[in-house]
Amino acid sequence: MQQRTDHSQPTDAQVEVAITAFRMLCDATRLRLLWALSHGEHDVGNLAAAVGAARPAVSQHLAKLRLAGLVACRREGRRVLYRARDSHIRALIAEAVHHADHEVSHIPRHE
Repeated sequence: MQQRTDHSQPTDAQVEVAITAFRMLCDATRLRLLWALSHGEHDVGNLAAAVGAARPAVSQHLAKLRLAGLVACRREGRRVLYRARDSHIRALIAEAVHHADHEVSHIPRHE
């Protein structure tokens, strides 16, 4: 697929994928999970402790994030390790949190 280099409107397919990603981010637990996964691989137990949620709930959130294409995983023995799928997801999460930091800390906005 060719990368967009102009300012034309995104295709319907691109809009749908973006909407799906943003839907996944509108849940506090999923955003916290993606923040952790943006900084390295983690298993369900570590993620549950990091975000303060029960393991079954974390597993369900991870399944949704995987289906949405935001999270990837790999098996290491009996453990499954999760990570943010790619640099685009890591950048999206970082920008969302940095935007929030500017809003709550009253840091001047970048133009």
